[in-house]
Amino acid sequence: MSGDDKKVRVRFAPSPTGRLHVGNIRTALFNFLFARHSTGEFMLRLDDTDTARSTDEFAQGIKDDLTWLGLTWDIEARQSDRYVEYEKAVRHLTEAGRLYPCYETADELDLKRRRQLARGRPPVYDRAALTLSEEELEKYEKQGRRPHWRFKLDHRVVVWNDLVRGEQKIDAASFSDPVLIRQGGGYLYTLPSVVDDIDFKISHVIRGEDHVANTAAQIQLFEAFGTEPPQFGHHNLLVNADGEALSKRKNSLAIAGLREEGLEPLAVNSHAATIGTSYPVAPYQSMKEIADLFDFSKLSRAPARFDENELRQINARFLHELDYVGAAEHLEKLKITGGEPFWLAVRGNIELFCDVELWWRVVTGEITPMIDDEVLCEAAQDLLPCEPFDEQTWSIWTKAIKGETGAKGKGLFMPLRKALTGQEHGPELKLLLPMMDRARIIDRLKGKTA
Repeated sequence: MSGDDKKVRVRFAPSPTGRLHVGNIRTALFNFLFARHSTGEFMLRLDDTDTARSTDEFAQGIKDDLTWLGLTWDIEARQSDRYVEYEKAVRHLTEAGRLYPCYETADELDLKRRRQLARGRPPVYDRAALTLSEEELEKYEKQGRRPHWRFKLDHRVVVWNDLVRGEQKIDAASFSDPVLIRQGGGYLYTLPSVVDDIDFKISHVIRGEDHVANTAAQIQLFEAFGTEPPQFGHHNLLVNADGEALSKRKNSLAIAGLREEGLEPLAVNSHAATIGTSYPVAPYQSMKEIADLFDFSKLSRAPARFDENELRQINARFLHELDYVGAAEHLEKLKITGGEPFWLAVRGNIELFCDVELWWRVVTGEITPMIDDEVLCEAAQDLLPCEPFDEQTWSIWTKAIKGETGAKGKGLFMPLRKALTGQEHGPELKLLLPMMDRARIIDRLKGKTA
């Protein structure tokens, strides 16, 4: 294993035991943005050593979510394909005297912790397994006990310069020797992760600040393999709008849920990338724009507030600024053929892209008109100019209606809007009118569904 390649390479390493949510997608996004900002590589690593809970369905769901968000990966690996490498690492650590077997049961360990706490001591593993005699080991084997395996920490202060938090110091003596292999042989997160980071030459590990305490042990594990550790950066975590921890049970926090709701992936990325930073929370029109801004120094140490309403506002703002080139493919999928004039007319009145279907129906389909002023609508029928219509038609027509009926302001425009669109609010009618059929307009002014 060698870690001498200095090229920026980062990884997002979810376990395929569930679908992605806004919390872990933010970690994926930060890794992706840093890679693109640094002209580096972004790796997807599926940490699927938990065979009881990992499924191919969840693995595919993770890929689908990342693809929808535009977080394309350059390298892919699954830990379930790499057991041979982990076995080599276990032999290396064992021969070096850094990995040792422990035979305590979960109940025995719990009893030890409670005794230590009762005596006012930190509940740190006492390394009793290192003093077991041959007779005791033989006794445990005869009882059918199977060991779990711990990594023997050096009891010293581990220092690193965190990309987000600055200089960090952790006294490894304040922690128990971490378990790397479960009773029964399954690997815990730490060993496969470090081995993979070395083998795939990961240069930077970017993750949530809830992993800070694990870093000292992981740095020592890198060193035990004779490898320089990657640089670490621990970003702030998400809380809700009230400052409370997010509940992962809510479907609205799942990326699949956001997609099903009709939110735009760039709006989700814009929101996730700017909350909890010194940048204003705002929509961006490309991943390159977001990547160009990415800077660890802009990340706050305080928790980032995830507000679902704010996300929806960002989504609406994104659509209001989206040009026709960016909208064309979506319009085509919806079989909307109004082209750029239609998109520019309606984009300021939608919150989700699917809202355009309402305005396309207003222009070309059937609606139920609302007739508030029959006299005005009758006069409007007679005064409607002949086709073709253009952007001047609305002004010419409403001036004629005003002259005929005396109606003005809201009393003039609202009855016409409600009759022509069936809505009280919407795009400028001077822009919609040129796209509408004269016969359809006359029918709506008569109160007919048209």
